[in-house]
Amino acid sequence: MTNRFFRLLAALAFAATAAGAVAQGKTTRILVAFPPGGPVDFVARNLSEQLSREIGQPVIIENRAGANGAIAADLLMKSPPDGGTLWLTSVGAVAINPALYPNLSYDPLKDLAPISLVVNNVEMLVVHPGSAASGPQDFVALARGKRTTMASSGTGSVPHLAMELLADATKADLVHVPYKGAAPAITDVMAGHVDGFFGDIPGLIPHIRSGKLKPVALAATRRHPLFPDIKTFEEIGIKGVDSDNWYALFAHRNTSPADIDRLNQRCGVPCKTMQSNKNFLPRAPNCSKFAGGARRPCCKATPPNGGV
Repeated sequence: MTNRFFRLLAALAFAATAAGAVAQGKTTRILVAFPPGGPVDFVARNLSEQLSREIGQPVIIENRAGANGAIAADLLMKSPPDGGTLWLTSVGAVAINPALYPNLSYDPLKDLAPISLVVNNVEMLVVHPGSAASGPQDFVALARGKRTTMASSGTGSVPHLAMELLADATKADLVHVPYKGAAPAITDVMAGHVDGFFGDIPGLIPHIRSGKLKPVALAATRRHPLFPDIKTFEEIGIKGVDSDNWYALFAHRNTSPADIDRLNQRCGVPCKTMQSNKNFLPRAPNCSKFAGGARRPCCKATPPNGGV
């Protein structure tokens, strides 16, 4: 009885020590620049689950939506530069915001340390299932005949950019309706409150498959393998409507090069896993190539290592 009692005490002491070690262990958080339920959030949750296994510690998601990613970026700037807080964002907050907001609280060229490109996404135009538009020709014809409302995930986002490119190329009267992320924008298209939305394909797939959204056209140079019947605007002679919404992971500018390199290497497996998913059109994570691309002017959301 005595031996069993002491073995039990030893087991309990070991369990308590292990629990304490886990509780006190470091947790990495990924700040997501958009609300839950959208495509960036979808990618972040896929990334965090796999990254947690790679670095051997919990990785949690913290959604900080608003100002096309600037709110999350500001929080990153106020966090310790130890690699424990990361920022996953789409291209708009990095390459487009500086041109739109003169008083931006961060400078992407000086304040961000690029870790890895995660995925590239082409933009798809979707409408309510009851819309008369079934293809790019129909949509343009309807938009030229009457004012057409277009949702976006925020002013300066790639969906906003795609809409402006289409308006410029067709001279259609497209009215911009910005939202705080893709999820509420998609909800209002499905409800019929706005006429259309350019969105990242991963966030649209379940709604298209359920019949709640109708795909109309692609803002890309070629068709998507998951939607081979959906035409690009370029195919019908409308040039220049081509936008790529890449997502990338950043750290605080003062994060050590060793931590940046470690995180870049650890992102390799999760990113390669997502590369095998045809929902995405990804690029392999390469910090040096990515850093160079993130620092050049971006007029059409060019991905950091050269395009699709």
